[in-house]
Amino acid sequence: MSDPSPSSTAPNLVVPESAGPRAAARRTSPSRLIATVLVLAAVVTTVALHWTHPDALVTLLPSTDMRELHVDFDTFWHSAVALTQGADIYHTPAKLTNLNPPLLTALLTPFALLGPLPAFRLFALLTVLMVVAAVLAVARELRLPKGWTAVALVVLVASSPLHGTLVLGQIYGLLLVALSAGWIAERRGRPVLAAVLYGLAVALKPSLAPLLLLPLVQRRWAALRAAVAAAATATLLGVLVAGPSSGLEWLRIAVTEPVPDTVDNAALPGLAVRLGLPSVVGSAAGVLLLAGTLAWLGVRTRRGAGVDPAGTAPWAVVAAGLLTAPIAWHNYLLLLLPGVLVLIAHGVRWRPVAAVLLAVPLIPVSWGTLWPPEHPWSPIGRSLYCAILLGYWAVLLRAAPEPTLRQPSPGARS
Repeated sequence: MSDPSPSSTAPNLVVPESAGPRAAARRTSPSRLIATVLVLAAVVTTVALHWTHPDALVTLLPSTDMRELHVDFDTFWHSAVALTQGADIYHTPAKLTNLNPPLLTALLTPFALLGPLPAFRLFALLTVLMVVAAVLAVARELRLPKGWTAVALVVLVASSPLHGTLVLGQIYGLLLVALSAGWIAERRGRPVLAAVLYGLAVALKPSLAPLLLLPLVQRRWAALRAAVAAAATATLLGVLVAGPSSGLEWLRIAVTEPVPDTVDNAALPGLAVRLGLPSVVGSAAGVLLLAGTLAWLGVRTRRGAGVDPAGTAPWAVVAAGLLTAPIAWHNYLLLLLPGVLVLIAHGVRWRPVAAVLLAVPLIPVSWGTLWPPEHPWSPIGRSLYCAILLGYWAVLLRAAPEPTLRQPSPGARS
């Protein structure tokens, strides 16, 4: 018998927008004014950087340079080819080392049937379709107004995380689909299915593993067992397909890979390196932040204060896990977009901050060129994306106790 999901027993709430003087006061509230300023600052910064740096990420998509520009997919493709030839998937002619578990290589094996450039083009197209479909599915589940859904899609298409994902050929579209599907399953009262989908996402990208701890602190034991079993089974399947030695090699690479000091590494270990500190300092800070996040969610759940696993809680845990990981490129913000849509669904109170969270990922990575190494404020200036990720985490965690607002859905249990 599966654990009952808090979202399956919560009443279907429809909260109308207030009218009159109270609504007018909200429209002129300090939070709305601050949000307006921050959104305008993000948009102006984005336009200015695109104007001064016309070689933006999105303009690099048509390039045929697999080794230098579409470098991540080039790595994945070479590993897939090696797997079809019975060779070592972690020692290939690719420029970069494959940092992903063997499961990903097994999953991408069909792309080895194509040449690297056609395979990249196809994968980029599929990524766009997956990302748009995931956002539309979450918006539909939340019954978001069409205007907000359109804004979210426009921002998504214009965002730097999506551009970076497409140019590099990364797998964040796959991860977004798995996470969004898991969240929708949770919302519809199917926590075990949700846990399985989350487990599959973790098997593809282990830095998402903290998400499996949410059912632990909420004492939802069936969901916990399903999540761990799904992640372990999928991981083992990848190792068996690629060969037992592949699992050991991947672990060795994961442990020894240094923390990169680059502007778009938003993780706390990356911040520590930029500040001239050992990366372990950032890792320790991340572990404390993650432990505090899970402890707070667990305490509120045990006190009956209400932390809906179909609200923003899982997205707050994902953000905390990304801050803790050695590498969390700014492209990972793509995975947190459904959490922002949940904020919009929470109503007028949360929409100003949701607008800010939608706007800041527009700022392109050319931001880093404004901060040369000799600049005294360079370590701080080059940490913008870390600050953005911290902002996402703080807001999503703050909104976790918020009751999930919804209209009756044919797919939901009552």
